[in-house]
Amino acid sequence: MRIFTLALLVVFSWLQYVLWFGKNGVVDFNQVESDIKVQQQVNSNLQVRNDEMFAEIDDLRQGLDAIEERARHELGLIQDGETFYRIIGEENQ
Repeated sequence: MRIFTLALLVVFSWLQYVLWFGKNGVVDFNQVESDIKVQQQVNSNLQVRNDEMFAEIDDLRQGLDAIEERARHELGLIQDGETFYRIIGEENQ
């Protein structure tokens, strides 16, 4: 009877070890769950960026106002008849 009890204890201990520390055990499950949360946050941030880019693409396809605005801000272009003023602040010495 002692050998049977000892054998059951060994099997139970081995099963507990496999459950907690083995492949696909609780430790692996928690790590994968953490990785999933991080990846979902990254995907969410990328989805927001993609939505902004698609909105900008639609804006550029639909009208010239968005193209003109980008040319003015990014390239510093001005239209005929406009005067460009550049204001430079004083440097603190």
